[in-house]
Parts: sequence; structure tokens; C-alpha cells
Amino acid sequence: MTADKPLRADARRKREALLAKAREIFQAGCFFDLRFDDFACLAGVGTGTLYRHFPTREALAEAVYHGEVAALCDRARQLQATLPAAEALPTFLRDMVDHIGAHAGLARTLATLMADRSGALAEGSRALEEAVTALVADAVRDGAVRDDVDAGAVMMALHGIGAAHDRPEWRAEADGVITLVLDGLRR
Repeated sequence: MTADKPLRADARRKREALLAKAREIFQAGCFFDLRFDDFACLAGVGTGTLYRHFPTREALAEAVYHGEVAALCDRARQLQATLPAAEALPTFLRDMVDHIGAHAGLARTLATLMADRSGALAEGSRALEEAVTALVADAVRDGAVRDDVDAGAVMMALHGIGAAHDRPEWRAEADGVITLVLDGLRR
């Protein structure tokens, strides 16, 4: 399968079924309990379809990861297009916390699988940082936040929140960190 050639509708549906089932299994923490071929059966497709789209477990994990990053970047662009800059950035940061909280199992599984695929992780991190950079730049331009803090600092806070997701009071602490970041960004 080449990235340049669009998939037929049925092939696209089968690929999406595989990705949806993989997300579900990752979230449940059962990914390592299954043989790779089991994903095909669980998604209702043949093993040939699985291997045609995702020749390895890692390729499937990478596709799920890229899908999650794309969804978050799309959300940032949507907020940027529909909300004032002073609301878009805080809304996105709180949405990120919601996403991290709702997908903790997915995040753990992907972190384990992607540990040796630093290029794929770096690519996703860059895409998210670009989305946050655009939100911060808009907020700076509108005078809603200081101009001496860049998106890298915001990303470090988000990474810290994600890394601490196993803490007992994680959600309350994550909300507190976002509030701290937002307060620190204000003029």
C-alpha cells in the first residue's frame, strides 16, 4: 500500500475497522495478550487484509498513534477557527487533559510499543507542538497571554501531566497544573 494511492472504499472501511479494534484493545490493556493475527478476526477482516495494511504489530501501533495525534491537531485547529484566542488555548489544554485521562490504557500501550520508534514519536510530538504553537501565537497576538513563553514550555507541562497519569489524584492535580500554566501565561 502506498501513501500516494487512495484506498478503495471497502479497503478504507477494513483499515478503519482494524484501527478501531486496535484502539479498543490498546485501551483495555489486552494488546500483549493477543496474537497479532487475532486483530483480523476481532475486526471482522481476513489476515491478508491485516498484513496488507499493517505488516507488523508496531506498524499497527504507529497508525493508531498517528490517528490520535491527528485527532488532537484537528481539535486544536477547530478551536482556533471557532473560538477567540483567549478561549481556544485553555480549552485545548483542558481537552488534552480529558484525552489523556480517557485514554490512559491506550497511552500506556502505545508508550510500550513505540519506545523503540522514537522517530514516529518525535513526528507526533512535532505535530502537536505545531498545533499548540499556533494556539499560543494567536493568544499572544490578541494580547491574551505573555509573549515571552513559547509553546515548548506548554508542551513540557503536557508531557509531565501525561507521564504522571498513574498518580492517585491525577485528575485533580492535572487540572491544577493546567490552571497554573494558564495563570502563568496571562499578561
